[in-house]
Amino acid sequence: MIADEECLVRVIAAFAAGSGPVAVDAERASGYRYGQRAYLVQLRRQGAGTALIDPVACPDLSGLGEALSGTEWVLHAATQDLPCLREIGMVPDQLFDTELAGRLAGFPRVGLGAMVESVLGFVLEKGHSAVDWSTRPLPEPWLRYAALDVELLVDLRDALEKELDRQGKLEWARQEFDAIASAPPAEPRKDPWRRTSGMHKVRRRRQLGVVRELWETRDRIARRRDVSPGKVLSDAAIVEAALALPANTHALAALNGFGHRMGRRQLEQWQAAVERAKALGESQLPQPGQPVTGPPPPRAWADKDPAAAARLSAARAGVSALAERLNMPQENLITPDTVRRVCWEPPKDVDAESVGAALAGHGARPWQIEQVTPLLVAALSG
Repeated sequence: MIADEECLVRVIAAFAAGSGPVAVDAERASGYRYGQRAYLVQLRRQGAGTALIDPVACPDLSGLGEALSGTEWVLHAATQDLPCLREIGMVPDQLFDTELAGRLAGFPRVGLGAMVESVLGFVLEKGHSAVDWSTRPLPEPWLRYAALDVELLVDLRDALEKELDRQGKLEWARQEFDAIASAPPAEPRKDPWRRTSGMHKVRRRRQLGVVRELWETRDRIARRRDVSPGKVLSDAAIVEAALALPANTHALAALNGFGHRMGRRQLEQWQAAVERAKALGESQLPQPGQPVTGPPPPRAWADKDPAAAARLSAARAGVSALAERLNMPQENLITPDTVRRVCWEPPKDVDAESVGAALAGHGARPWQIEQVTPLLVAALSG
């Protein structure tokens, strides 16, 4: 483990002097700690070997990021790791995503272990993927497991590049990788409390207000204690309280999730959140649904706009058939949201140029536009 600045300087020098792509991975403590920060960063590069870096002890890795500028980073499921890497100053300007490459190449199972086994013939040691990576010191078996995640990543990249080239999809993959590398950080989610599991049971605005108050109270506590929100209070308990609208702590304690293990002080803080929601005026209560941007849910199309429903049905059938011929998941050929938006509001004059421009406006890559435009023109014209 690299856990001090002196060792980090040596690692930066070694990786800057290495050759070829650099394999990069990060471990988080999801389910244990608040947020999605990195608790271990693993790298491997020809000529530099493997390094395991502790980003708690070395929170600024921008020097390492700068040393790897112009180098291709190889990651597996890059969009999962890039946000936590960005927080510590590591941002690639070019990358190769082995999971996405596997999807484009038509592999049925694209987890790292499955890909290494099917492509390279090695079986990776399993067993520590869901551990608490914020633990210090990290046990040696965990470190060995983490090092294995980057051990064969460049070899996997090279084999997948050859397979994509054989299938005529290498340029498609490069466009996808460039899009990931150049994507800006995601915007903060609006009303994140609405993603509480079990929300579909909550109908009334007063109950929604209770969910919001309990969620926000839980979030403040979890942030302060640096623990996963689920360890403070479960989503199921939040929904139970919202549906029951308990009158006091005694009634609250009778609900699932607020049982005998919870102390009086904790019950009082949750009941206080319920009471705050009860005291809100009508204008302060959340609305049942979020404002919808874009087309309505597809199930409503037949009633709202039968012609649009017919366009969508034809487009979906065309996308499905083409994805099967190309041996890749439909969502990688073109996102379902893009198809819905173009079918709901098609160009005034339907032709290859206008449909291609509409797809580009929704973020489709050139290879996707080339593949999908003919079938969408047919669906929109029909």
